[in-house]
Amino acid sequence: MKRAVFLDRDGVLIEDSGYIENIEDVEFYPFTFEALRQIKEDFELFIVTNQSGIGKNLITKQGVKRVNEYILEELRKQDIIIKKLYCCPHTNEDMCICKKPKPYFIYEAEKEFGIDIKNSFVIGDHPSDVEFALNAGATGIYVLTGHGRKHLNGLKHKELIFDSLKEAVQWIISHRKV
Repeated sequence: MKRAVFLDRDGVLIEDSGYIENIEDVEFYPFTFEALRQIKEDFELFIVTNQSGIGKNLITKQGVKRVNEYILEELRKQDIIIKKLYCCPHTNEDMCICKKPKPYFIYEAEKEFGIDIKNSFVIGDHPSDVEFALNAGATGIYVLTGHGRKHLNGLKHKELIFDSLKEAVQWIISHRKV
């Protein structure tokens, strides 16, 4: 079984600029590529993003798909392969099965790619990202980029909090089981 790192998109890999559907609005953090290069050999990489702006009719599925494809292509150019990008387009009111913190997408990755959830990580800037990890049995890591500082008080589990993806990856590397 393979270990994985599940990455939130906005606020972790790229600046959180609200509901975006134009590639011109995508701004990678300066540390994103280097951080992912450090773990790509030892972990399968996934992106899991809630895009409720679709359900709220603030952005379109096509626009989000364009942004997601652009992000995946920019990562590929840096020799970083994302195994799969999972995107929930629903609002809280939709009561769907896939919106974080529900562990649906982690279980899908487990089935499709043989992921060892217990030795996998989720990195996110919302309390729901940490809950997403814990609900599936993975380790949740909270970062202070994006909305991280704003939602820190809503975080129930405050064991693993780092300034950014860069420091989170450094912690994973220093604590990984061989």
